[in-house]
Amino acid sequence: MASSREYLDFILEQLSGVEGITWRAMMGEYILYHRGRILGGLYDDRFLVKPTKAALEMMPDAERELPYEGAKEMLLVDNVDSREFLTALVTAMADELPAPKKKASKGGKEL
Repeated sequence: MASSREYLDFILEQLSGVEGITWRAMMGEYILYHRGRILGGLYDDRFLVKPTKAALEMMPDAERELPYEGAKEMLLVDNVDSREFLTALVTAMADELPAPKKKASKGGKEL
């Protein structure tokens, strides 16, 4: 089951107080970014975030779930109705999010 556009719109509205939130659709799901860094995503209408130190401190009892088979575990955000909590969570996670990976150049042989 893919995430709905309505759920994406709801989460984006909840995060509207945080500058630098962007998203990208990917295989029926949505990846969420904060200032170009992946913070988590929407998977099967679940908001999952990377298990950063700040996220673990703010959600010590959060369930760990797989966004999809073969992926690393992420934390389920179950308090999505609280705009204040989501704003605080993303703000606290910001400095701990890994920098984007540089894309490898597509090398090849010249003939």
